[in-house]
Amino acid sequence: MEDHRYLYLGLALVSLFVVFARRRRSAKALPHGLRLPPGPWQLPVVGTLHHTMGKLPHHAMRDLARRYGPVMLLQNGEVPTVVVSSREAAREVMKTQDIVFATRKLSATLSAVSLGGRDLIIAPYGDHWRQLRKIATTKLLSTRRVLSFRTIREEEVAAMLRGCAVAAAESRPVDMRELMCTLIADTTMLAMMGVRCRDREDLMRELDIGIKLVAGFNPTDLWPSSWIVSRLCGDLRRAEVTLEAVFRILDGIIKEHLERMDANGSSGEVEDLLHVLLKIHKEGGQEMPLDMDVIKLVTFNIFAGSETTAPLLEWAVAELIRNPRVMRRATEEVRRAFGAHGSVREDRLPGKLPYLQLVIRETFRLHAPIPLLIPRASREPCRLLGYDVPQGITVLVNAWAMGRDERYWPGDPEVFRPERFEVDGAADLRGNDFELVPFGAGRRMCPGMSFALCNIELALASLLFHFDWEALSDPAKLDMTEEFGLVARRKGNLPLQPILRVPVPEA
Repeated sequence: MEDHRYLYLGLALVSLFVVFARRRRSAKALPHGLRLPPGPWQLPVVGTLHHTMGKLPHHAMRDLARRYGPVMLLQNGEVPTVVVSSREAAREVMKTQDIVFATRKLSATLSAVSLGGRDLIIAPYGDHWRQLRKIATTKLLSTRRVLSFRTIREEEVAAMLRGCAVAAAESRPVDMRELMCTLIADTTMLAMMGVRCRDREDLMRELDIGIKLVAGFNPTDLWPSSWIVSRLCGDLRRAEVTLEAVFRILDGIIKEHLERMDANGSSGEVEDLLHVLLKIHKEGGQEMPLDMDVIKLVTFNIFAGSETTAPLLEWAVAELIRNPRVMRRATEEVRRAFGAHGSVREDRLPGKLPYLQLVIRETFRLHAPIPLLIPRASREPCRLLGYDVPQGITVLVNAWAMGRDERYWPGDPEVFRPERFEVDGAADLRGNDFELVPFGAGRRMCPGMSFALCNIELALASLLFHFDWEALSDPAKLDMTEEFGLVARRKGNLPLQPILRVPVPEA
């Protein structure tokens, strides 16, 4: 558990300094006389954090929920947190009482990377968020807009395949993590900005730092009232530095974009997402003006969303390698559907690969990209499955736990078996079936779902169509350990040997 050593050190330091400084305090007292959800016993200062040490948070919370129930109260340092781990409770939070739980709890680091909640993902519920949500769903990530980027996706996948073909000719393995990250980053940047970003590596590095900082388990967010913790840990300053670095990169990109817009006028060029945002900014007419800071934050949000797609693709390939029967069936389906065409075309995909769709759904079930969905907060006091939930309390939905719950997935829920989705009425990914909510549901559902799914299906189908893939060691022993963090990534790299079966078209 090397990934946790900084967390443990932070906990130890916090305990010592809080005691020495006579700041030994719990969270703000919860109201008396309420029927609060059950939870494990607490210690001074750390609350219930000792119950989750040594495990990934979503794993530990699943284990605790088996004892204390699907609605559970934890005390993460100073932060009381309700954890939801059942389909019924998730439906209450994201559908029945969606408006009650539609806001976000702004921790110090979340506030720092969103300028106080002025972005789309972290913004509290209100007029500002509703305006951004409308722009995202109708102008940025609508079905029509996502389909307009088909050529970008196909060209970037083709470039990826040519690289794999060179590796196959040289009998050289391919690092699937690097392959997927490069593909998704380049595809997203071209859709976002219309050009390749020369500072891509710097931008992605800062993005990675930002995602790790907002995971919610750093000392600054666990003990928000302690100035000692804030001074010692430096998480807040690191978050501010990260956003400053991202903004510097985006400032240059936006400047070049505005120059191109002035030069081209209203020509018929395909509109990238930044073009759309800048046009809204120039035209005005919004109830709340879309200033440059908000444009940069939304751009940052879209890049952050892409960081969940590459790990999902890597998980899918890893599961296929570990399950040769599934790999054979999926490969045969793709080659049968597209063999006469010589390549996979996105416009021919709908309805052609039903089994591959099941593979994708099963990957989302076992490997929810964000295992603990982005935290919500209660806007008012309410009741949740018979328990009282105070106003302002943090609410976590453990999507990972529900995806592996035998009540909803009978028969070895830990086993990768796409056929479980062949039954009538099987759960889909679109927020209607609360045992499977990788994109969330309700008002705060991820608006980039269609964008992500298009990237995943085309890339995975193309890799299976042109190549056979072999592990460098026993595939049954492939390490499937997860990294600690907001996004569920594989801990180790995934080097595979490509074997060319169908020629890759030349550029």
